[in-house]
Amino acid sequence: MNRVKFNVNTEYAYIQNFKILQNTFAKHGIDRPVAVESLVKCKMQDNLEFLQWTKRYWDQNFPGGDYDAPARRKASGAPPPATQSNRAVGGASRRGTTPTTTGARTRTPIGAGGSVALQQENATLKETVAGLERERDFYFLKLRDIELLLQQAVEADPEIEKDDEGLISKVQAILYSTEDGFEIPAEAEAQDDLETF
Repeated sequence: MNRVKFNVNTEYAYIQNFKILQNTFAKHGIDRPVAVESLVKCKMQDNLEFLQWTKRYWDQNFPGGDYDAPARRKASGAPPPATQSNRAVGGASRRGTTPTTTGARTRTPIGAGGSVALQQENATLKETVAGLERERDFYFLKLRDIELLLQQAVEADPEIEKDDEGLISKVQAILYSTEDGFEIPAEAEAQDDLETF
């Protein structure tokens, strides 16, 4: 615990902490890989899955009794938590439960520098999403144009669609194929029935 840096907010500090966690897992024979690269990116799904696994592991292996995390941090030389008045005294009373805090939760204000950095990151992510949406729409329109050309060709000569080894049939198979587990929503099917071209 004395090597873990608490209250960090930089990527390199996250990486150091996760490396310590990896080494500790290896030392204690815990066969769980820590995906440091994905956890450091702070994506909700990756962190949630790891947190759920950690909670399950804790519930299965903790012998019971009180666990005083602030005292463990003090023993390691880490700075105390931001607010101690909101924390409940004592820990979980039985195995498999998580201690809760009493009183209203307060938000810790982020420094001006952190707020500006988050706003810049948010703006960058919005630009990326907008670019990806434009690209998606561009390729969708291309595929739609190909589909319309195929429909026109089939309307002009219905015999070309009957040839299973023909180019038209192969292109239609690619256009209308789906992945395993993908289902067209019922609403979309109803809209397709209403559309006329």
